[in-house]
Amino acid sequence: MAAAMDWLPWSLLLLSLACDSHAFYVPGVAPINFHQNDPVEIKAVKLTSSRTQLPYEYYSLPFCQPSKITYKAENLGEVLRGDRIVNTPFQVLMNSEKKCEVLCSQSNKPVTLTVEQSRLVAERITEDYYVHLIADNLPVATRLELYSNREGDDKKKEKDVQFEHGYRLGFTDVNKIYLHNHLSFILYYHREDLEEDQEHTYRVVRFEVIPQSIRLEDIKADEKSSCTLPEGTSSSPQEIDPTKENQLYFTYSVHWEESDIKWASRWDTYLTMSDVQIHWFSIINSVVVVFFLSGILSMIIIRTLRKDIANYNKEDDIEDTMEESGWKLVHGDVFRPPQYPMILSSLLGSGIQLFCMILIVIFVAMLGMLSPSSRGALMTTACFLFMFMGVFGGFSAGRLYRTLKGHRWKKGAFCTATLYPGVVFGICFVLNCFIWGKHSSGAVPFPTMVALLCMWFGISLPLVYLGYYFGFRKQPYDNPVRTNQIPRQIPEQRWYMNRFVGILMAGILPFGAMFIELFFIFSAIWENQFYYLFGFLFLVFIILVVSCSQISIVMVYFQLCAEDYRWWWRNFLVSGGSAFYVLVYAIFYFVNKLDIVEFIPSLLYFGYTALMVLSFWLLTGTIGFYAAYMFVRKIYAAVKID
Repeated sequence: MAAAMDWLPWSLLLLSLACDSHAFYVPGVAPINFHQNDPVEIKAVKLTSSRTQLPYEYYSLPFCQPSKITYKAENLGEVLRGDRIVNTPFQVLMNSEKKCEVLCSQSNKPVTLTVEQSRLVAERITEDYYVHLIADNLPVATRLELYSNREGDDKKKEKDVQFEHGYRLGFTDVNKIYLHNHLSFILYYHREDLEEDQEHTYRVVRFEVIPQSIRLEDIKADEKSSCTLPEGTSSSPQEIDPTKENQLYFTYSVHWEESDIKWASRWDTYLTMSDVQIHWFSIINSVVVVFFLSGILSMIIIRTLRKDIANYNKEDDIEDTMEESGWKLVHGDVFRPPQYPMILSSLLGSGIQLFCMILIVIFVAMLGMLSPSSRGALMTTACFLFMFMGVFGGFSAGRLYRTLKGHRWKKGAFCTATLYPGVVFGICFVLNCFIWGKHSSGAVPFPTMVALLCMWFGISLPLVYLGYYFGFRKQPYDNPVRTNQIPRQIPEQRWYMNRFVGILMAGILPFGAMFIELFFIFSAIWENQFYYLFGFLFLVFIILVVSCSQISIVMVYFQLCAEDYRWWWRNFLVSGGSAFYVLVYAIFYFVNKLDIVEFIPSLLYFGYTALMVLSFWLLTGTIGFYAAYMFVRKIYAAVKID
């Protein structure tokens, strides 16, 4: 632990530099250069709402369609996220302005929405749905200018500009529903520096939209699909009456502006967060917590443990020594195999699998290789890494199972490969059935589900068996003391040694080290925000590992001093105590931050939250277990056993 604290300040310095580099692109990902009047394709991604948590594909609503609809080939992460990227009829040319253009207009006739279509559009508007478009892989954003209270304070005006991902489908006012049927696209380009004899090329660096609602009567359209918008704010918005047919125009305009932002930094605008100071506060708070824990642990090890070991190793006055402390008294039982060793080793194997996957994903994302510009890359990488990390999970589970005197290695390997993934797949399948019932694009298609099953049984399961085989054949962990044949009687324990009390005590400090980061992660998952500060997340992960290890050592020391040698399962459960606080925080977030009232969105939230809590418990429980196991072996190896 002391070694971990020595390199923690260097990690803080390194990762602070990593956090400052907002945009980093993998070599080989080349920008697209546009010439004057080259087409810039506008594609649609999906419709999302934080109220329903159910994404829908773009053409689930009666938007104007091109002559041929073409869906982009998607990776696994995009499919799981509910992205269905498709072409749109918007005609945008590089550095070419359009004042007003009518979509899907036939002979100057407006679009007529049937009663059923009108009802569906009205329902999506009342559910606060956002439309997500992309141009040159840049997501569309709506500019929000938040002015300060003081008049004439222009210096802070730029800081008050924030961007909302996507644009609102519509709005409600006095029980009336209005649709945003006119989109003013504002695209920013960066002019590349070239030699004199070469033609200028342009790169798209920002994509904004100003959505407007303009009623049919205020839009004047001609036969060439051009239109004229009303001047000023004299027009009325386009109302959607869900009880009857509605006629309207879908229109758009295009405006180009030159920008000094270079292509490599174009995502900075979208990823600008006004809470970086809160992130730093979170890091400082976490470091203080870890140093506080280190102080407690150092005091226990340096003062108490050394004194205990010195007393135990004295030749004389052994009986008085035995009465002073209790942890040596259980030396003949401390390594006694627990109940259900196969299940324990299987869960710990899955925990190792998760730990390796999360560590690699966060580290690679910190280097910028899984940035938001690579859609679905983070989730795709996580899925494949979890499959391939099965060899490490199987190896650790197999070796621990043999250490715990297990002998049915094939059954243990199958349990390791199927217990945790089976629970995850079962919950996701049930939730997916509900999403299917809602015809949401968030439902995993049947071929993708078959592909995931093939990955599970074709990649993960064989690798777990392979790792388990070599782990089981390897020499078991060398325990420093022998186990007695007859178990020692455990004295009556104090109330604070209760398992649930231990979970509450052990979980609060690791949770306190990372709860602020948890807010940003929840916002990214449930409110369609971008999460990109993986440098912060990597440091918080290291702090979480250190704090879980330290609190686990403290708890197992207290338990052994109380002469309770049944620490295997208890330590695994107690070390994952911070997962209980994550569950409490998730409930708090649901009640206070989200506006979810329907049954299926609530079921999705708590279903996926249950998976997050289970995974977090496995992760932290595994970290704490192995830290405590090494600690117990060290202290019993340091004393002379008669």
